[in-house]
Amino acid sequence: MRDGVVVIDLPDARATQSLGDRLGRLCPPGTVLLLSGELGSGKTTLVQGVGAGLSIAEPISSPTFTLINEYLEGRIPLYHVDLYRLDPAQVDDLELESYWNAAEIVPGLLAIEWSERMVEPPQSAIRLRLESIPSGGRRATLTAVEADQIALLEKVTGDGLLADEI
Repeated sequence: MRDGVVVIDLPDARATQSLGDRLGRLCPPGTVLLLSGELGSGKTTLVQGVGAGLSIAEPISSPTFTLINEYLEGRIPLYHVDLYRLDPAQVDDLELESYWNAAEIVPGLLAIEWSERMVEPPQSAIRLRLESIPSGGRRATLTAVEADQIALLEKVTGDGLLADEI
């Protein structure tokens, strides 16, 4: 890891889910994951892994048309948001800040697909970009700015467990 940025090559969907699983097992309540990447880059696959790591039995599906899916029965709640069909003004209307401010909602893990459509994303979020690579797999770039998030990313990626699972 360098300056709060870690890059991981993920050879297949199983590896992408494995990264998500590690995030789900290790992220504390209040974590926000800002997911970006082109169509088919593995954002929903990653969130399915997060759900597995949170011990959510219900199948995780893309909320492209529902916008927000809430899964409340895991270790902590998972709030899965998909902004693909929205423009920035519509995103503001969702009042997503209520999820990271936890004023009215039980703190959990908030995973936002197509987060680049947000006008003002939370500064304390972990950014995770997925992109296709020539070898046929994906590359995940995770970026954190706060010390506790950097420590979390070191746990997720730096102790060798992730490499063993891939």
